[in-house]
Amino acid sequence: MKMPAFQAAQSYNLAKTALKSDNAQTKTGAEATNVKGLEQNPAFQAVHELAGAVSKGETAAMNYMTGSADPHSVVEALAAAELAVETAVTVRDKVVEAYQELIRMPV
Repeated sequence: MKMPAFQAAQSYNLAKTALKSDNAQTKTGAEATNVKGLEQNPAFQAVHELAGAVSKGETAAMNYMTGSADPHSVVEALAAAELAVETAVTVRDKVVEAYQELIRMPV
């Protein structure tokens, strides 16, 4: 089941907010340090940037539909979002391919 990009960005933001509020309430000491380390993880940052690019594209498209954005900015935002999604899909495909290769290896 594929999720529209806007819903994916919303889901990501909700999960991030829930993670922060849960960790602020229940985690202390070393556990809180691990969560802070997660936010500096390059993979987490890449997902955050992907969600941001998709969100900007969605916002630009909605602004264009209401007449408050010029077509040039909409095209730029949507091109950036498309590039980000294509990059994420390519990375995902490579990870799946590497996993499948590991599974096929004899022990």
